Amino acid sequence: MSEAPPAPLLSAQEIAAIREEIAGAVLGGPEGLAASLEHDPEGFLRLVAAARVGAEESSRLLRQAIQGARAAGHSWDSVGGVLGVSRQAAQQRFAVKSPAPEPAPEPGSATGPADHAPGAPARRTITPVTAFNEMAELDGAARDGWHLVDYGPLFLLVEASDRIWEHRRTFGGQRRRMKAEGWTQVGAWSFPWRYYKRPTDQLA
Repeated sequence: MSEAPPAPLLSAQEIAAIREEIAGAVLGGPEGLAASLEHDPEGFLRLVAAARVGAEESSRLLRQAIQGARAAGHSWDSVGGVLGVSRQAAQQRFAVKSPAPEPAPEPGSATGPADHAPGAPARRTITPVTAFNEMAELDGAARDGWHLVDYGPLFLLVEASDRIWEHRRTFGGQRRRMKAEGWTQVGAWSFPWRYYKRPTDQLA
C-alpha cells in the first residue's frame, strides 16, 4: 500500500497572497511606475528593471531560506522535496561551503591564531551551530568577552574583547528601533534574521 503524499506546506490562499505581495512590491516600489504604464512606453522598461530586481531578491531569499532550513537540521532530501528536485540537484545548486574552523587561542594568549595581524584581536569560529542553539552558544561566548563579527551556515565567527557583549537575533523590519537602542548590525541581512550586538559596561 503506497503512502499518502505529504500535506502541502503552503495553502493555495497563502501561495496566492505571496504572489500578490511580490507583484505589488514590483509595481509599487518604483515611484509612479504603475500609473506610467497607462501612457508611457518607457514605463514598461522600468517594469522590466523592477521585475529583475524582484527576481534577484527572490533568488537571494530562496538561497538564504535553504541555508536556514539546513541550519535547522533538515536534510538535502527534505529540501529537494520542497523544491521538487532530487537531493543531488538541490545540494549541487544551493550548498554553501562553511569555512574551516579557526583554532581557539591558547589560554592566556593575547595574539590568537597565527594568521592574524600582530596586535589584532583574537578570533575563533564556533561550529557547528544550528538555528536552535546558535544564540545560546553566542551568549556563552559573549560572557567570556567574545562578540560576533561574521556568520554563515552552521558557524559563528567571534572576536575577543575586554568587555561582555549582548547579542540579539531579530526578524527584518526592526533595524531602526534596534539602532535607536544602541545595537550595531552584524553583517548583511541573512533572511529571515538580522543579527545585532552591543557592548555592556561589564569587563570580561
